Amino acid sequence: MIVKEEQSSKKLDLKSKVAAYWDEEPCDTRYASNPDRLLYFKELEEGRYISLPNIWGFARFDTARGLKVLEIGVGAGVDFCNWVRNGAIATGVDFTTQAIELTREYLELDGHPETSYRLLTADAEQLPFEDESFDVVYSYGVLHHTPDTPKAFQEARRVLRKGGHFKCMIYHSPSWVAINLWVYHALFKLRPWKSLKQVVFNHLESPGTKVYSVPEARQLMRQAGWKDCRVKLYLHDGDLLNIKLGPKYQNNFIVKTAQKLYPRWLIRALDKCKSGFGVVMHIDSVKEQ
Repeated sequence: MIVKEEQSSKKLDLKSKVAAYWDEEPCDTRYASNPDRLLYFKELEEGRYISLPNIWGFARFDTARGLKVLEIGVGAGVDFCNWVRNGAIATGVDFTTQAIELTREYLELDGHPETSYRLLTADAEQLPFEDESFDVVYSYGVLHHTPDTPKAFQEARRVLRKGGHFKCMIYHSPSWVAINLWVYHALFKLRPWKSLKQVVFNHLESPGTKVYSVPEARQLMRQAGWKDCRVKLYLHDGDLLNIKLGPKYQNNFIVKTAQKLYPRWLIRALDKCKSGFGVVMHIDSVKEQ
């Protein structure tokens, strides 16, 4: 009983740290600065899809008209706004109130009445919806941040109707992102015994971030109840060190120098040779009838 209480306490503490991190810097907001709020969100949206162009073919917003769509982790609202624009009966949840407020602001500025969508604060591990409530469950770069990722996958399956689509992006490893973090936080600090997973857990975005190999991701899906899924890997700007540095690294001489010298041409060439070291992992599956 004591062990379970300690585990529960640690989990709650980690969740509070995750929420604090994303409340302070909601997803992608470092890429926008325009003082005009609508132009700020447009800048944010442009930056997101330049950085992650494969979202369009993956999400397929244009096929969502009339479908009940749940987005788990709306962030600053860019993808969610596209679900609404394309006629989805859209529901969005996020663990932070800041994300919900930003998303609602963007939708209002973009001309969407509150009656055309639903937003609420919720935990991905305990979704407040009935079984089989949605035609599509979508979560992009979110579920690897929650402490109990297997539980979040199970919840996504629970609320998805039979024949519905689950579309999820989680972080992949081994990836160039993970390797670069390992070089800086393990090798340079004379701790080469640390694994890629350990380094990511402690140093990539919010505390406790997880990464999965392709076999581990497939196992995660099987544990949640899916018999089959499609998995595809992509390079991200993070793999190419072609990102705007956050507060942790923006004044770091070593990291800024590495950005200038980084062999992006080589990383792209290796990726074309099917190296499979991109950090972006798309998982797409249909819930069996």
